[in-house]
Amino acid sequence: MMMRNRILLIVIMSQFAWLHAAAQMNGQWGDQGDGTYRNPVLPADFSDLDAIRVGDDFYAISSTMQFSPGMAVLHSRDLVNWTIIGHVVDDLTRISSNLNWNKMNCYGKGIWAGSIRYYKNRFWVYFGTPDDGFFMSSAENPAGPWEPLHPLWNVKGWDDCCSFCDDDNQLYFIATHFEPDAKNNKRYNIHLFKMTADGKSLIMGSDSIIYQAKGSEANKLYKINGRYYHYFSEVKEEGRVIMMQRAANIYGPWEVRQLDHVNKEKDREPNQGGLIRLQNGAWWFFTHHGAGDWEGRPASLLPVSWLDGWPVIGQPGADSIGNMVWDGKKPIQLSNEKSPTQFPDEFDSTHLLPQWEWNYQPRAEKWSLQERKGFLRLHAFTPVNPADKRKLWMRAGNTLTQRSWRTSSNTVTTRIDVAHMADGQQAGLTHFSTTSYSVIGVRQQQGSRSLFYSQNEQDTTGPRISGRYIWLRSYWDLNGINQYSFSVNGRSFIAFGKKSQLTWGSYRGDRVGLINFNTIRDAGYIDVDHFNYRYSK
Repeated sequence: MMMRNRILLIVIMSQFAWLHAAAQMNGQWGDQGDGTYRNPVLPADFSDLDAIRVGDDFYAISSTMQFSPGMAVLHSRDLVNWTIIGHVVDDLTRISSNLNWNKMNCYGKGIWAGSIRYYKNRFWVYFGTPDDGFFMSSAENPAGPWEPLHPLWNVKGWDDCCSFCDDDNQLYFIATHFEPDAKNNKRYNIHLFKMTADGKSLIMGSDSIIYQAKGSEANKLYKINGRYYHYFSEVKEEGRVIMMQRAANIYGPWEVRQLDHVNKEKDREPNQGGLIRLQNGAWWFFTHHGAGDWEGRPASLLPVSWLDGWPVIGQPGADSIGNMVWDGKKPIQLSNEKSPTQFPDEFDSTHLLPQWEWNYQPRAEKWSLQERKGFLRLHAFTPVNPADKRKLWMRAGNTLTQRSWRTSSNTVTTRIDVAHMADGQQAGLTHFSTTSYSVIGVRQQQGSRSLFYSQNEQDTTGPRISGRYIWLRSYWDLNGINQYSFSVNGRSFIAFGKKSQLTWGSYRGDRVGLINFNTIRDAGYIDVDHFNYRYSK
């Protein structure tokens, strides 16, 4: 009788899960202001998450691939409201020259998943790239400064690493290696290494393979109540699921079990993430959704139930395996106000706000916050191979971006001084991924400036711009349908250009930002007065 009631309850909860998924698609997200929350808690591209608690604070990292500065660092006090506080990597050329403004040929590569840990009175971040190997840095303050990036191991075909400090202070490193089998199929082997005491070198003779399965990645190591727990994901028939190994000894023998079920269309495969124990003993899991859409891979918070010594993620089913949870009571009741993650930028500081990331490493001498106080100055220079119109917009240096959020209403407005543009220069407001782009802006030819709209190589020329300032605006909805508009007085905006669908590509969601280049020569500049992003809460 009890089992029948439990199965009935699970069926009812499954129906509610569909309703909650629909609510998420209606733009309800994050802190609801009444002590509850709805997933996703961050409806934007926060990929490859890991998270930890240090005292009363929570910290997370998110991969950034070719964007600079790299590896975003987030902070929260309640696991629901998060803000970006900085980045680990200030110079991507420490990883590869291919990530610099003069090459820009690493879409889908660059900084992949990593781990953040706190031990020896410091924060430690390790991450990998598919072509350049593993890197690490540490800091006393997670907001920075972080030590200059240190190359841990120059190797190809590895990913998803994590460091671990045992009770005796011995450091370990775990990661996945893609190896072809006899039929040339990709085989995923998870390796465990010891590290030197400073955490800057692997002890190669300690290498041990502790697991092998299809798609076994997303590695994390924990020690809980004297047991070692190896968290990872794996591809099964239902999709990419969360897995766990546990053992009394770090080298095994390991027991293994599945921690959650997935439905790709309904819950979008939560997997990369971090297990977190609260001060009160409760456990939670902060994760990304692995199946990307136009906003990228958003972040959700799931409860954790311990069953028979296993941390089951989400709502346990009749089989003691977890299922996606779309809402619940906040883990920590601190406030009833959703804290902002995107801030309006008036460019009146000596540094860019932490939500900004350049597309590749910027050309430092071609941008400034000091040349004209209260403005961001962007000097135009020629893109990589300006004759290639198909890739022109994707290989224009000093393109400055933010994540595009998936909420019911999103509006970006910027005011630009175009008085010092030069012939051949194009500048404006853009949305882009590697599968599509769109731009509204100003183009100067033969001393005359005109409004233009460009979408995937299709151009529309608008009216002549005679004034010094132009206001550009982008509005998009929950479905990622975007409409641009412009104004010459900052009050009356006129729609211009076709509506367009925001897209996802190369493991990244859509980006909104500023673009500025010159197809003829390095000449001209624009001054950006402000960039205000307002979205529905």
